[in-house]
Amino acid sequence: MSVKLKLLRVQAGLTLEELAQAAELTRSYISKLERGVSEPSIGAALRISKALGVKVEELFGQAPEDDPVSIHRASEGKEGKLQTPRMVSGTLPGHRMVAFVMTPTDEPVRDHPMSHHEGEEILYVLKGSVTLQLARRTETLCAGDSAHFNSSIPHKITSVGKQPASVLLVIAAEP
Repeated sequence: MSVKLKLLRVQAGLTLEELAQAAELTRSYISKLERGVSEPSIGAALRISKALGVKVEELFGQAPEDDPVSIHRASEGKEGKLQTPRMVSGTLPGHRMVAFVMTPTDEPVRDHPMSHHEGEEILYVLKGSVTLQLARRTETLCAGDSAHFNSSIPHKITSVGKQPASVLLVIAAEP
């Protein structure tokens, strides 16, 4: 994503500082993303894509083709990196939903405050357990549990327990 982000920023005619301000992130965080030192949270990716005026899948995915079916192979993912979301659906034009599989970390991430963005979100726990913090409410969800909420509510997902958690996130943008 690093090369793609820098290319999209330059094409938009924005400096690091301008993109950071528009996305409500820090300049150093955007720089780390462009250099491949960090991977964005889903909330940060959504804010960056909005600031750049592109769909979030343009940050993660390849350019869509004319095929009406989108296949994402497991072998294309970046396994082993914590907190790195892997897009599993949503790269076709006209689709309003984007789906990610991610492995939340069990440690607080300094540059990742609670996320919030437009639309709705469905979280489904594939394995392990997570805490879902929604504003002032905290829920513990185990494998097989799910939550559906308005994404404008500040939220954060953290892994709990000994087994690393894995979650499926489906985000539906506002029409």
